[in-house]
Amino acid sequence: MKKKKKENENKFHTEYGIPKNVVYILGKIRQYYPSLLFLIGIGVIAQSLMNYLWKFVSKFVLDILELQSASGNADITPLLRLLAAVSAVTLIITALNVYTNNKMWAKMIAVRMRIITERIVKVMSMNYQTLEQPDILDMNEKALNATGGNNNGIEGMMHSIHEIGINVVTLIVTMTTIVALDWRLIAALAVIAVLQFMFFRHTVKKDRKEVWDKLGGVWRKINYMEQTAGSFDYAKDIRLFGMKNWLLSKQRDIINDKQSKIFHSKNLWMMSTTVVSLLSIVMTAIVYYVFIDTFLKGSISIGDFTLYTGLALSFADALGGIFMAIGTLKERSMQTDDFRSFIDLPEDDETDCVPLPKTDKYIFEFKNVSFKYKGQEDFALKNLNLTLEAGKRLAVVGLNGAGKTTFIKLLLRLYDVTEGEILLNGININKFRRSEYFALFSPVFQNVEIFAFPMSENVSMKRPEETDKALCEKYLEQGGLKEKLLSLKDGVDTQLLKVIYDDGIDLSGGEKQKLALARALYKNAPIIVLDEPTAALDALAEYNLYKSFDEIIGNKSAVYISHRLSSTRFCDSIAMFRSGEMIEQGTHEELLQKGGAYAEMFEIQSQYYKDENNGGTDYENSFGEEAALNV
Repeated sequence: MKKKKKENENKFHTEYGIPKNVVYILGKIRQYYPSLLFLIGIGVIAQSLMNYLWKFVSKFVLDILELQSASGNADITPLLRLLAAVSAVTLIITALNVYTNNKMWAKMIAVRMRIITERIVKVMSMNYQTLEQPDILDMNEKALNATGGNNNGIEGMMHSIHEIGINVVTLIVTMTTIVALDWRLIAALAVIAVLQFMFFRHTVKKDRKEVWDKLGGVWRKINYMEQTAGSFDYAKDIRLFGMKNWLLSKQRDIINDKQSKIFHSKNLWMMSTTVVSLLSIVMTAIVYYVFIDTFLKGSISIGDFTLYTGLALSFADALGGIFMAIGTLKERSMQTDDFRSFIDLPEDDETDCVPLPKTDKYIFEFKNVSFKYKGQEDFALKNLNLTLEAGKRLAVVGLNGAGKTTFIKLLLRLYDVTEGEILLNGININKFRRSEYFALFSPVFQNVEIFAFPMSENVSMKRPEETDKALCEKYLEQGGLKEKLLSLKDGVDTQLLKVIYDDGIDLSGGEKQKLALARALYKNAPIIVLDEPTAALDALAEYNLYKSFDEIIGNKSAVYISHRLSSTRFCDSIAMFRSGEMIEQGTHEELLQKGGAYAEMFEIQSQYYKDENNGGTDYENSFGEEAALNV
């Protein structure tokens, strides 16, 4: 498919065009609710009949009255029969129209809901590194807006197709009736309708360029501010730091920016509506002039006058309606472009992937690996050479900003390296399918996300029928939440958060991190990755938890990331990072003897691991005499 790019447009944005988008929408209807196509067809016929049926009836009524008046016949029985028959037909058509409209709207919404699910699936499955990019986030916001209402984007196109169908049928019927009378009238009405459409299209393009193309980032900012202001996670900081007025001022600035664009949009459409209305007045005046003149010349009867005038106005309305619907369809098609551009974002090419090695021993090797974040000049990680042996423990330490989390994201393949390569058992990790590669890891991150589901499902991360509750309980206890579980009457069935369930509970920061440890144990992957998951715990509690966790995972490989040194004593190797580089590597004893950056950091931190309730030596004794001397 040939893709047309707009000037100053996101490089991933594609303009598919109205015909292809109409085919796309009809395809989605056929995919999800084929009966909707039948309902649209019936609705088009029923609504079109309602547009001109009584115009023919009016002619026949006037012809009958004129005939009876001329003959002196006062019998109105034929007239009553006609009106009764037409009224019965009208009642049937009206009932059919109401039925199809209600069913049609409901099914259009249902189709839109299915398409919304497609966007959600896309968000959850697309490359993490891609999703993080601001232009992709803006595309997601535009795709969200394209499925966010009845009168825009995806569902709006369905309504436009329906409206155009009604107007096309009405146009054909009315045009064939009046074209024989005076084709010049048809031409004049068509010219005015084209002028209305051209002005309408000019407004659509101007509105798109000056307003809606610029609102993607604004919507994202508004959503962020609304989520932040209403989130329980930020509630303490907002209150204790008196942030309300500050956040309100930021939100006010964003809203003012949005309002100025919306007001500009409304001004554009006010001008468009004014011009279109004036042209409609001119169109109506022309119709009445032509048929009054024709009637006065005796070419048509009063019944014909009524019929032709009504049909001409219906023709003008239908023609204008088609043009306007096409204009609206164009606008909605552009919004559909936004949705499809996001859905059609390139996926990983995994056609030439190789299967993961069938082994229980996985060796990872970083060879001359460097990484630079998009838009940044400096490397976040530089020329890293490091090996993680199977079944070994690696501690990655350093101050904040040293590059530890970037290292983890590269290891987990959330990011792809900028330079160099990462090998798994000698094979570049880019050769494996991401989903299969992800299955190798049980990660625990510093920021633990809790889902509004039962505690058991928050541990298993699986559907209820796939969740082993006994195993969940076991790992929650091993993760340090035994007392918490005993305090909950529903145990592992306790609902978390109050987003979905009114009786849901929240967990403290430390409890969330312990739940995350249970989550990692439940996944039972061969490599454990802990990216500062115990930051909410004090230093001694962190050490004790790490020590217990290390015993539980047995022979699995493990990577411990921390700016504190709780995990280093029982690790086989320690990598010290600073400013994106690995500056030291070795065992705990080797690095202490070296007397470098690690030894200095350990000496500063070791004082925090004293347990006053146990003679101040719990952590020191575990480190032996050498550790005690460093306190």
